[in-house]
Amino acid sequence: MRNCICIFIGALLLLGSCARIEDGLNPYSGSLNTLSVSLAYPEGYEDFPLDSLVVTISETATNSVYAVATDSLGQFSVDLPNGSYRLVCSKNFGTTLMFNASAEGIVLSGASRDLSLEMVVTETEGLVFKEVYFGGCSAYPKEGNYRFDAYFILHNNSDKTQYLDSLCFGSLDPYNSVASNVWVSYDESTGYIYQNFVPVIQAVWQFPGDGDDYPLQPGEDAVVAIWGAVDHTVEYPNSVNLNNSEYFVLYDNVNFPNTTYHPAPGDQIRQDHILNVVIKTGQANAYTFSVTSPAAVIFRAPEGQTIQEFVADSDNVVQKPGSTVDGVVKVPLECVVDGVEVFVSGGRNTKRIPPYIDAGSVDFLGTSQGHSVMRYVDEEMSALFGFEVLSDTNNSSSDFYETSIQSLNE
Repeated sequence: MRNCICIFIGALLLLGSCARIEDGLNPYSGSLNTLSVSLAYPEGYEDFPLDSLVVTISETATNSVYAVATDSLGQFSVDLPNGSYRLVCSKNFGTTLMFNASAEGIVLSGASRDLSLEMVVTETEGLVFKEVYFGGCSAYPKEGNYRFDAYFILHNNSDKTQYLDSLCFGSLDPYNSVASNVWVSYDESTGYIYQNFVPVIQAVWQFPGDGDDYPLQPGEDAVVAIWGAVDHTVEYPNSVNLNNSEYFVLYDNVNFPNTTYHPAPGDQIRQDHILNVVIKTGQANAYTFSVTSPAAVIFRAPEGQTIQEFVADSDNVVQKPGSTVDGVVKVPLECVVDGVEVFVSGGRNTKRIPPYIDAGSVDFLGTSQGHSVMRYVDEEMSALFGFEVLSDTNNSSSDFYETSIQSLNE
């Protein structure tokens, strides 16, 4: 996220399955490899305290997850068995500043290893993803599954009015977290290396408005239908009703004429609540959004440009390497307002969103079960400020969880 517009940030939420690694309580005691980690803040923030930074350590093959805290120098050492590990750390100080660090593909095999990580600092605008529903549900009373009812909810997590006007939405390549990722490389000494942009694939969608037409008050939500702003519950009671005058919809029957995914919006949908296609870079007749593990972002055009001007520059829209049909828009990292990364639980996943935007990921198992991914509510901050404040550490591992039912069907 970016741009300092007063957001309230909750404390780091550790994964429920985490076990703390403390003196005398080391789950890996007696193993072969010592991993020594040193964390540091970026230039200009060296005086921030380094003690008690919580680092989660995940073994990718077994999904074992542990948590360990740093000492006053921002350091710790831990014994780990052979394996491939992922480290994530997020820290905020109750301000708009947020710090994240992560390292992936840390291979330990019969030898100790030292690792130095510099925290990345980001500032928040206030608009965040609250929920993303994408996996579909049971088609009961019919047979099979129903997957044409995806939506996401944006939330104003600040104490200032925010505006949806000209905000853009897109999903990242590759569509699924277990697919081959041509945008991320790996270095044995530094881990995964990301681009200085996020590759938005197939289309960029934009909210209408001239700057102040679509206000979102503190704690308010905006529901956006990805597929089908209609009442899906008429035929599929386990689905959701997206035919609501307050809701928005991704709908463009010229670029995406497939009516199975994109039926005409319901009678309650306002014409001025339809998002526009700024650019289409693929050839599909329906907008593609993963039903297992999407990576979604909201973003704005670079300062001094409209998004139309940005995509008109051929340097900003490129062909995906190895593909003759797919193109991507290279959205600069500093333009991204918020992002959420979903992993296939237990899969061989590769992150698409760099730590600058999202240092972690949320595991998902519930395809075709009516599940979604939802951001935690910070109850303490909500009580303090009198509206719903959501957890926001720039780390989906800590901020999101998988629900048992879509919030719009509760």
